[in-house]
Amino acid sequence: MRFFITGTAGFIGFHLAQQLLEAGHTVTGFDGLTDYYDVTLKRRRHALLTMYPAFTAVEALLEDQTALDRAVDAAQPEVIVHLAAQAGVRYSLENPRAYIDANLVGTFHLLEAAKRVQPKHLLLASTSSVYGANREMPFVETQPTETPLTLYAATKKANEAMAHAYAHLWQLPTTLFRFFTVYGPWGRPDMALFKFTRGILDGTPIEIYNHGEMYRDFTYIDDLVRAICLLVDVPPPPPSARTEEHGWQPIPGDTLSPVAPWRVVNIGNSQPVRLLDFVDALEKALGKKAVRRYLPMQKGDVPATWADCSLLERLTGYTPQTPVAEGVARFVAWYRDYTGR
Repeated sequence: MRFFITGTAGFIGFHLAQQLLEAGHTVTGFDGLTDYYDVTLKRRRHALLTMYPAFTAVEALLEDQTALDRAVDAAQPEVIVHLAAQAGVRYSLENPRAYIDANLVGTFHLLEAAKRVQPKHLLLASTSSVYGANREMPFVETQPTETPLTLYAATKKANEAMAHAYAHLWQLPTTLFRFFTVYGPWGRPDMALFKFTRGILDGTPIEIYNHGEMYRDFTYIDDLVRAICLLVDVPPPPPSARTEEHGWQPIPGDTLSPVAPWRVVNIGNSQPVRLLDFVDALEKALGKKAVRRYLPMQKGDVPATWADCSLLERLTGYTPQTPVAEGVARFVAWYRDYTGR
């Protein structure tokens, strides 16, 4: 199939594109290669993808509607996966405008392009951050998400609503997936695992917020990519096709919109891990103890995330399950190879 993926120089987009190319698909990757973090890392990811003859790279910002339209029209994709965004909960406190430009304006441009080319399936990245101030866990897709705690989370919640409107108005089969703390090789340098690894090897203190009493549903990158690939083959049916005559059977806990071919799905490991245990696993993989600096909770952060992935399993038969110790060890092996340390 022909795929159009935004954010292919990014962590998740790179891994997804590589998996699809290995499977024999054609991929057009669209990425602005912004300097939010080390552009060299992004260029090295794209360089690996360009080794595949079926990969086409387009370097432009989502805010450039003309460039995006030109790229989508040239690709004529059967599937669009929208992963590009201004990421980072904490950075949204420092540079909120970047989230409006990339996540709202950029996603609007992507939806307009999808409306025009009418892919068989449109998939967009959301985040566990949309659960905001919710305290009932594990997080289930049907829970209210009206209490975002950061602008980043608010823009992602807005993306879900924007995509629903387009799915309804233009009958675009659309799936939103909510990620839970993704980690692994080629990860983002602003994420805890990357920063902790660098700090431990350098012998500099690592900052542990809320004194380590935080829990995250760490999701290994290969598990996440597999889940996305499986969801590609499960587009939400339009309301008119949800009849016995069409062979449709309702799925318990489904988030199908009653008026649109739209649903939202959690992708997580379903096993929250205490941050201190995460650090312990990293120390073991590195063979070196961390210098720990304990700090209070950061503004906009949440004490815990925990995904209920029952809907993902019902739709695809799959649940992410890589143990944290195994995933961290794989990251450390990659990091040592990448940095020569």
